[in-house]
Amino acid sequence: MPFKDLREFIDRLEKEGDIQRIEEEVDWNLEAGAIVRHSNERGLPAPFFQKIKGYPESCKIFGSPLATLRRLAIAMGMNPNASTRELQAEYLKAKKHPIKPVLVKDGPCKENIHTGDEVDLLEFPVPMVHEGDGGRFIGTWHLDVSKDPDSGWVNWGMYRHMIHNKNTIGIVADPYTHLGGVYTQKYEAINKPMEVAIAVGPEPILTFCATSPLPYGVSEVDIAGAIRGEPVELIGCETVDLAVPATSEIVIEGEMRPCERIDEGPFGEYTGYMAALRYPRPAIRVKAVTHRNNPILTMTSMGIPVTDDHVIMSVSLAAELYELLRGRGLPVTGVSAFPETCYLLVVVAVKVPFANVAWDIATVIWASRCGNTIPYIIVVEDDTDPFNMSDVLFALATKCHPHRGIHTLEQTSAIGFEPWADRHEREYLIGPKTYFDCTWPVDWEPSDIPKKASLNQIYPAEVRQKALETWRKYGY
Repeated sequence: MPFKDLREFIDRLEKEGDIQRIEEEVDWNLEAGAIVRHSNERGLPAPFFQKIKGYPESCKIFGSPLATLRRLAIAMGMNPNASTRELQAEYLKAKKHPIKPVLVKDGPCKENIHTGDEVDLLEFPVPMVHEGDGGRFIGTWHLDVSKDPDSGWVNWGMYRHMIHNKNTIGIVADPYTHLGGVYTQKYEAINKPMEVAIAVGPEPILTFCATSPLPYGVSEVDIAGAIRGEPVELIGCETVDLAVPATSEIVIEGEMRPCERIDEGPFGEYTGYMAALRYPRPAIRVKAVTHRNNPILTMTSMGIPVTDDHVIMSVSLAAELYELLRGRGLPVTGVSAFPETCYLLVVVAVKVPFANVAWDIATVIWASRCGNTIPYIIVVEDDTDPFNMSDVLFALATKCHPHRGIHTLEQTSAIGFEPWADRHEREYLIGPKTYFDCTWPVDWEPSDIPKKASLNQIYPAEVRQKALETWRKYGY
């Protein structure tokens, strides 16, 4: 059964022993962020803060709902011990059967309604997540709702939100993103504000889908319904023509005015560094806030792996790329995006059909919306398990020629968060990309290809079998 809301998910995590209630008072200023950061770095249970300094006990913070593969599996309704490959397969299977949402007239997110001058975003215990952040961030784990004015397509995404004042927040919506592209290319082009709604603390599979790199025109809420096995319940907003998950903990409604920019950032980001510049970025003027009684503010503490988005991308990004490459007729056998690489690197395993297939794989990925900001691609043969980091490192070190096997494109699109990027590259969102070809050249004679000194390849079958039987006698 799917989770009705965040609170049901929290109850399930308690039964699984994968949540830690923090009963003593915690400061929203850095302390909560530090505790969540430690949880992420060590793979510990999700922290659930019960008392926040300077706030009533009715206000709580829940940290990193999906920062482990185990918690994501629970959210997807799967065995908590499911592998990355199994989660990818379930995601792709569900995508084939989207389920439309239903619109309801009432929901818990309407228990409290504030509009106009009543709006004060700091009524919630918004954390200062990292030392050096440009401000307090109310949006680090949530979903953003926006609409294309031409097609009517509604997009769900996740874009960070720093508080400027009680009713204004920032948004990092770069032109290569769905929301940012629609805002700059369509709304600003006709000098019209773009309405936005932010749902904080919805049922967790909804944030999973909002974060996933689905193609333009695909409805994230329909895919969420497919994974849940039943429709998502949406409810109309008070001041904007958008609908949000009805069981959200907090909903923020507002508009992005054309050509308005306010300095935003920096922030400790998913690349593991505070690398992006403080820069003029779009802002959201908040018109209304609605919330549940005793609202729970969800957050994560971005930084070095592993955090929620790293886990999600290891499933959804890799699955999308696998589907994309297979759809182009490339005999790919697996795609991985190890959480430890901050989805700046993907590994593709392929049954080599022709010379330079690694080039075809790289160009397909870099030409796609979901892969155009991945700077590193490692292509291995199908005898390497792309989900096994040891196998991948072995292939990289032994099969990638230090000169012929490394290919770099100098000037391409980038995200501006790369730690190695210089100021010019970060400002103009440009940078290099590289792929590593870890496959044997197809024009080599078979006798020129070194034999792998492994149990399966360097011993006769009867010797392997006898060796295994010997070990089994000793309980292995």
